[in-house]
Amino acid sequence: MLNIGIILGSVREGRNGEAVANWIHDFAVKRNDNVTYEIVDLADYQLPMLGASIPEAQQKESEAAVRDWSEKMASFDGYVIVAPEYNHAIGGALKNALDHLKPEVANKAAGFVGYGSLGGTRAHENLRLIFSELQVADVQTAVTFSLMTDFENFSEFKPADYHADNANKMLDQVIAWSGALKQVREHAESVTN
Repeated sequence: MLNIGIILGSVREGRNGEAVANWIHDFAVKRNDNVTYEIVDLADYQLPMLGASIPEAQQKESEAAVRDWSEKMASFDGYVIVAPEYNHAIGGALKNALDHLKPEVANKAAGFVGYGSLGGTRAHENLRLIFSELQVADVQTAVTFSLMTDFENFSEFKPADYHADNANKMLDQVIAWSGALKQVREHAESVTN
């Protein structure tokens, strides 16, 4: 059985991402495809800025947050990243969180669910560059929610029905690639042991 993490990549107060993450989680679970899906809320991890000086009184807490984040991400075979678009890119908190990772996510797959004025498409392109460096295979199909058409008053999430087709395609691709890459990781482990 595959384990797929649905990463809620915004920590803003009043964020729209929570509704989007819940929607994709519920949609994925209803598919009944013998995959475990879990929402991971980036706001639950108080990650320090990578490379920043940390006061001694906060070092243990910061180290624990990084360790917990790393272990959580390592526990998945693949990911669905729910990312808002801020200023033509992903938000700083998500970039910082990804910068704390490397071997935990290597040789795994990821799909993208975005939201923003253009559905988060520029954030997706930003993520493709980052994941290439992290050795994560990103899938082609993405889900893109527009703040103007899928959110009433830019805040109440009311997605159009047509998003289901892209969600199914994206999840199918994430599952296929996650399964294939799980075999790659298992083979690599058997060779090194």
